[in-house]
Amino acid sequence: MDLLVIGGSGLLGQEVTRQARRQGTRVLATFHHHDAVNSDVEWRQLDIRNRDDVTALVQRCRPTVIINAAFQQTEWKTTADGAMHVAAAAAAVAARLVHVSSDAVFSGSAARYDETCPPDPITPYGAAKAAAETAVKGLDPGAIIARTSLIIGRGDSPHERYVHALASGTTTGVLFTDDVRCAIHVTDLASALLELAHSPHAGIHHIAGTDALSRHELGVLIARRDGLGDAELPSGHRAQNGPPGPLQVRLDCVMTQSRLKTRLRGAREFLTAELDHHR
Repeated sequence: MDLLVIGGSGLLGQEVTRQARRQGTRVLATFHHHDAVNSDVEWRQLDIRNRDDVTALVQRCRPTVIINAAFQQTEWKTTADGAMHVAAAAAAVAARLVHVSSDAVFSGSAARYDETCPPDPITPYGAAKAAAETAVKGLDPGAIIARTSLIIGRGDSPHERYVHALASGTTTGVLFTDDVRCAIHVTDLASALLELAHSPHAGIHHIAGTDALSRHELGVLIARRDGLGDAELPSGHRAQNGPPGPLQVRLDCVMTQSRLKTRLRGAREFLTAELDHHR
């Protein structure tokens, strides 16, 4: 097997499998609750919290590359322990591992974060992601650890669905004006992960967009792209009304971009380009 995608039924996992198959790669993808619609991919159900199951699958299929895109924000065992299980299994068969991490490992207290910045998480999810990074580095020093930010798709990401629900009035809530991230398009992220998987590089890499935008600014761009016009999107402050967490996290991707042919676009560019395409 050429590529094993852990968490293949998620937004990112599906895009990784799609691009890999387009390149002629043989792909095995895993799901936890339900598989995806891509019939061109071999699927296996897997609970990465179970170390024996992870080991057995990897030993059986012996992939050249493993991309771990699985996570569960509310559960340590999936995000931290599961990543450790995957890293141990990858190391045992000498598979190339790309582990997808998050900007949640940072507190937001710094102006920008490059690949040399140590994690300083302030949420349970961020702590789980930081623990996963430590496990991966310890078990497989040659692995890629790819930190990313808010992922945007073709209308199917959680943030895009939330914007539509707010615009239509089917849900209540706000888009934060003080919660800033470097959103990335799922196609750019998947392309970069596959490129790094076949590179000689190792260690921490930052893969995010070039624009630092608030969730509200991002929501306005999404609404315009999707024909919602200047829908009245309610705004608020996370510092006052939202759940605890980092406010402004800007990933510096200069080093990683210098190693990539894939261009990491900012949200203003990719959302505007999609708007022009729809016209």
